[in-house]
Amino acid sequence: WLDAKLAMLNCLTWLPSHRLRKWLFGWAGMQIGADSFLHTGCRFYFPGNIRIGQGSIVGDRCFLDGRDVLEIGDHVDIASQVMIYNSQHDIHDEYFSPVSAPVKIEDYVFIGPRAIILPGVTLAKGCVVAAGAVVTKSVPPGKIVAGVPARVIGQRKLKHYHYRLGRPRLFQ
Repeated sequence: WLDAKLAMLNCLTWLPSHRLRKWLFGWAGMQIGADSFLHTGCRFYFPGNIRIGQGSIVGDRCFLDGRDVLEIGDHVDIASQVMIYNSQHDIHDEYFSPVSAPVKIEDYVFIGPRAIILPGVTLAKGCVVAAGAVVTKSVPPGKIVAGVPARVIGQRKLKHYHYRLGRPRLFQ
């Protein structure tokens, strides 16, 4: 039943209505806060373990892994084609067993296009992940990270976050 539900959900993520997609994701068990939006083409594993706060935007064709808890805070901006994983295989285990760990993305985080977030990572309040970065370790508040693997390259100048993300376009 779960496979059928995910297949249907993945097909319907291309519907041009944000309200309808949000309702479908809620039906699948995902918790999505007020004024949060997921753009077209997003894919999921186990949407029931995914929680998104208020005023957050998830870009088109993102992948959100719910095999363990995935918590996304308020006013988080996740750009297009970002992949967030919370489960992987233990490459040192003779049975290649799966291991998982929750991922937490705190408020006012920005994740650039095509970044990859791996299991067990916390992205602290206000941090920035550059486009294409592979984040293997937690990022402190307000830090800017880039590269493979991601390393701190700077500090965000903004200390008090009050901004709200813009509204999504109709057919995105």
